[in-house]
Amino acid sequence: MTTITLPDVTTGTLSAAATGLDRALLRAASALDAHVLGRVERRAGVAFRRAVSAHSAADGIRRDATARAAIGILPR
Repeated sequence: MTTITLPDVTTGTLSAAATGLDRALLRAASALDAHVLGRVERRAGVAFRRAVSAHSAADGIRRDATARAAIGILPR
């Protein structure tokens, strides 16, 4: 998100004045973006923790199977 900091914005032949309302809308949009980003990160955090937990459980089962195979005990 880009915030307009100058009172007037000029690009080539077009010029526009940034009003207080424009700045307020940009600040509100920025705050909304931050809020949504926080929610998405929290959701991703839960999914990531679940994936790590599943990976850890599978790794433990594999280690147990390897250890039992080393002493001659095979799973049925």
